[in-house]
Amino acid sequence: MIALDDLRRSPNALAPHYSRFGVADRLLLSGHSHQAWPDVAREGQLEAFDDAARHADEKWALAFAKADRVRDGFRALLDDPAAEIALGVNTHELVVRFLSSLDLRRRPRLVTTDGEFHTLRRQLDRAAEAGLEVVRVAAAPADTLGQRLAAAIDDRTAAVLASAVLFETGGVVGDLRAAAQGAARHGAELLVDVYHALGPVPFSIRDEGLEQAWIVGGGYKYLQLGEGNCFLRVPAHAGALRPAVTGWYAEFGALAERRAGERVAYGRGAQRFAGATYDPTSHYRGARVLRFFAEQQMTPALLRDSYRHQVARLAHGFDALDLPAAVVSRDRSTPPGRIGGFLALRSAHAGTLRDALARRGVLTDSRGEFLRLGPAPYLSDAQLDAAIGALGDAVASLG
Repeated sequence: MIALDDLRRSPNALAPHYSRFGVADRLLLSGHSHQAWPDVAREGQLEAFDDAARHADEKWALAFAKADRVRDGFRALLDDPAAEIALGVNTHELVVRFLSSLDLRRRPRLVTTDGEFHTLRRQLDRAAEAGLEVVRVAAAPADTLGQRLAAAIDDRTAAVLASAVLFETGGVVGDLRAAAQGAARHGAELLVDVYHALGPVPFSIRDEGLEQAWIVGGGYKYLQLGEGNCFLRVPAHAGALRPAVTGWYAEFGALAERRAGERVAYGRGAQRFAGATYDPTSHYRGARVLRFFAEQQMTPALLRDSYRHQVARLAHGFDALDLPAAVVSRDRSTPPGRIGGFLALRSAHAGTLRDALARRGVLTDSRGEFLRLGPAPYLSDAQLDAAIGALGDAVASLG
């Protein structure tokens, strides 16, 4: 069984499993955006090709079995073994189907935060242009965000849409249970984006009190599943909803019985939020990577400990540089346990520093005034220290 010490040392115990991405020889701190894939991910992609070559159009039964394994992986990560899970290529298509199921004529108000990823931010901006009332609650401080979202809900609110971990700062949103209770009091829906939670932050539907919530997320980032592996967890009461944006897979089981002129039919449970024909390669890859995580015993508890250690080491290394706060700084008021899987540094030069780090062989990214350093379990402590050293050089290069 892999222990935290095995991940800290050089070479990192997991690194040999990522030889094609060369993680032992690269400083990949873009883990909050795109992590390396284990070598076995390629096995999944080749298996998808081989099944298509061997079975042609009969491949779909095998492909759907892979999709079910991906669903099971998300159920385990959500601590919700009976969850109804709709899969999608990206979270945007799933969020759009969700929004299209709401009665926005009767309830034209949507509550969100000013710290949402562009998937929500852009779509809700456009919804506001079209005449919907979009209320944005300040994302900071994250610890009280759930309560403040609850206070913003009224009887005209169709839905609340918010993240479990904020994509810019890494702050863990506090008291989502309060937001769920507020939504329930007013008959509104709650959709929680867990993209930046799954992996670094153990997440339990039951412990969070989110049994009646919609949960959206994916495996492109921390779970190393690659593109095309996103999901929408559908609550039990969704059976009464009829999304207006609907693909033909939503009536997949009843196509033979369909009659012209009938009201549009939907499948049961999550199937009513299904899309249409897709490239199943993503699910082959995702299913194989999820199996790899199980084989390596990379449990939610181990991942949590790894990310907390790595983010803390980056933070301590940054503090030791003693850089001018006017140039680059970090939030020291948030306890380590309330930070997700990356370290956010605030700087007016965030983009310039990102480029300077890239020239020094350190891959990071920036979002507005935030430079984000995203570690991953396959990086050693020595690699994290080297990245921080490069940051010091990059800041010095600003003059």
